[in-house]
Amino acid sequence: MSKSLIVYGSTTGNTETAAEYVAEAFENKEIDVELKNVTDVSVADLGNGYDIVLFGCSTWGEEEIELQDDFIPLYDSLENADLKGKKVSVFGCGDSDYTYFCGAVDAIEEKLEKMGAVVIGDSLKIDGDPERDEIVSWGSGIADKI
Repeated sequence: MSKSLIVYGSTTGNTETAAEYVAEAFENKEIDVELKNVTDVSVADLGNGYDIVLFGCSTWGEEEIELQDDFIPLYDSLENADLKGKKVSVFGCGDSDYTYFCGAVDAIEEKLEKMGAVVIGDSLKIDGDPERDEIVSWGSGIADKI
């Protein structure tokens, strides 16, 4: 059985809900899921025995891209994670009225690619409240690529 880790940072609860929907999609595909708040994860946890690691982070800020507060320490130390060759994917919530809609998703994905991680599938950028069907569908597509 494949094993996945879903790490999320959420302030309003939207990204946490999205992470739960992704977990549901993976479980429907009989993939073992560990769902963790970013505050409960260290960079050492990221490469340990997982077939894929998914990162969920909301975007804040109008003048520049701001990652969700709890996610910043993990993001800043990602270079220390053993993710080279590891399958990863990124999702997040934002507001399309802002200049950098879901910019955190782009920033995380770019950093992971520079580290040599293998980004599978297109990232998911959620505008506003998470919609279950959209997210489960995206998660199922990612799960099929593991």
